[in-house]
Amino acid sequence: MYAKTRRIRATLRWGDGEQSPDRYLGEVDHETRAANLAEAWRRAWEMGLLVEERLPEDSKASSLAVRSSMRANRGRDTKPEKALRSLLYKQGLRYRVDAQPLAGLRRRADLVFTKARVAVFVDGCFWHVCPDHHREARRNSEFWQRKFRENQQRDIETTRLLEEADWTVIRAWEHEDPEDVARRVVEAVRGTSEDG
Repeated sequence: MYAKTRRIRATLRWGDGEQSPDRYLGEVDHETRAANLAEAWRRAWEMGLLVEERLPEDSKASSLAVRSSMRANRGRDTKPEKALRSLLYKQGLRYRVDAQPLAGLRRRADLVFTKARVAVFVDGCFWHVCPDHHREARRNSEFWQRKFRENQQRDIETTRLLEEADWTVIRAWEHEDPEDVARRVVEAVRGTSEDG
């Protein structure tokens, strides 16, 4: 930004390993910052410095937005899990995070109360097919239907195996009120043992 004017030097900068190269685009002088940014982006496109991102050939996603969402999907430490953990911690409960309840069973629960034998799963609406919020995939629907069916079958099997080993299983959807889920967990844990 030049002193006493709205003019700015428009420069495109991007990360490239440890370097951060610059490319000068010119000066822009519009009424607002947003207009200056829009002009800088327009110039970058005209100079061929930007390219439209395309889906890789082998992508199962129906769009770039879906692909981005899928790649950002976390396996642990999601917002709903953190909210639940915070509430349980305030109740004095201690637990293991993202742990195997049963040795030899390659399944992980979001929260495990070992002494009380309580396993808690906070299931995502997309991957675990929430009846209220799940939306069917439009692209590669056969693949996704099979994937979702396998996820559901694995959830059922995991619950069955844990219950057969005398564990209490609590499953909650990510959209459920964390305070309601916390009450269920506290009742299950305290009904069996005073510590987690």
